[in-house]
Amino acid sequence: MATDYGHSYGFGSGSGFPEDTAARRHRLPAGLRAPFEARSWREFGYVLLSLPIGILLFTYAVTMVSLGAGLLVTFLGVPVLAAALAGCRGFGAMERARARVLLGLRVSDPEPLRMKKQGALGWMGAVLKSGVSWRSLLYAVLQFPWSVFSFVVAVNVWAFGWAMLTYPLWFWVFPMYAGQDGLQLYGDETHRVYLDNPFEITMTALVGLLFTLATPWIVRALTTVDRVMVHGLLGPSRLATRVVELESDRGVVVDTAAADLRRIERDLHDGAQARLVNLAMDLGLAKEKLKEDPRAAAVMVDEAHGEVKTALQELRDLARGIHPAVLTDRGLDAALSSVASRCTVPVQVEVDLTERPASAIEGIAYFTVSELLQNVSKHARATVAFVEVWRVENRLMLQVADNGVGGAAVSAGSGLAGLAERLDAVDGILVVDSPDGGPTRVTAELPWRSEPVAGH
Repeated sequence: MATDYGHSYGFGSGSGFPEDTAARRHRLPAGLRAPFEARSWREFGYVLLSLPIGILLFTYAVTMVSLGAGLLVTFLGVPVLAAALAGCRGFGAMERARARVLLGLRVSDPEPLRMKKQGALGWMGAVLKSGVSWRSLLYAVLQFPWSVFSFVVAVNVWAFGWAMLTYPLWFWVFPMYAGQDGLQLYGDETHRVYLDNPFEITMTALVGLLFTLATPWIVRALTTVDRVMVHGLLGPSRLATRVVELESDRGVVVDTAAADLRRIERDLHDGAQARLVNLAMDLGLAKEKLKEDPRAAAVMVDEAHGEVKTALQELRDLARGIHPAVLTDRGLDAALSSVASRCTVPVQVEVDLTERPASAIEGIAYFTVSELLQNVSKHARATVAFVEVWRVENRLMLQVADNGVGGAAVSAGSGLAGLAERLDAVDGILVVDSPDGGPTRVTAELPWRSEPVAGH
């Protein structure tokens, strides 16, 4: 999915956005410092360990699975095969830990066994039916030939590069102990070529330097395949990951709906309901005084009339916070313009949509912009703000920017964190760019769904 965050509001390059701290920290180019970085040596260590571990995994997997398959004609084959798959799952956990330590690859644990029955038979059935078990077995089989290839390539390139680079230091070994002029480049029955003069020695070192500089990138390319294998075969499946995400999102939606209901109940109880109770009491007192003191009763009725107006206004505000009528009738452009008019700073609104999204998405977009403009009013200390809404393929983009003091962050317990959770519940994204000193730019991304046509 291609996402366009290119909309901006002319704050300029000198607006205080943070520079790349890594670029400032390293003055030496990446190609020159790579052979000495800890990451390169960790990746090289990973490749070196892969060969003995690959031999162990392959031997275990092939031996145990072959034994289990051969014994399937008897009942003993089932527990042996289940034990083989369980062992592969254990090796998978070890490989995830090794990739996390040496490659910095964090792969979540796959879904646990789901046992429908208790006991040994239930456990064996769960192991044999689990896709994780068979993917772990596939990893144990495939990792061995790849580890052989990556070990041979990495060790030879590494040794060849450093040997040639340091050739000027140990060149004396050949004439002193080997009885020849230097490293032999070519030889046959009648002719031999040795790297023995200063020019040839220097060129050998330069070629070794090139190999030495290229070695970390070659090893990194090899470990990229390992990363793909660990992530794809030893991590959770896409379906399981999606189920976990949906369960989490469902919890967020339920909690958000419960919080909204509590807020509405609190607002009704503390606001309009309390005013209506007072209004009923005032009208009761006015009714009693109507015969005794008509003038006082008229004053009380007039005060009650004012209470009615206030209660109606509070009910309108409450209804507007739930789903404003202007949003239903006229869409996002008019509704966001209405929200912008109530902001404490001037707000420029631009909505570039050729059609309206689904009402649910439209409501979330309205709520998101409302919350962000409230943050601008309360915390930004800005003098101007901008709201822009546009569509990119199947995504609805919202952006709220201001020239305030900045420092906004999606931290735990903050309003932006709650907003991010709401958006995540519908597969949305919230991106906050707010360096200290400003400006602040918050971009929200929602899935685009059109309103279904009646009768379809």
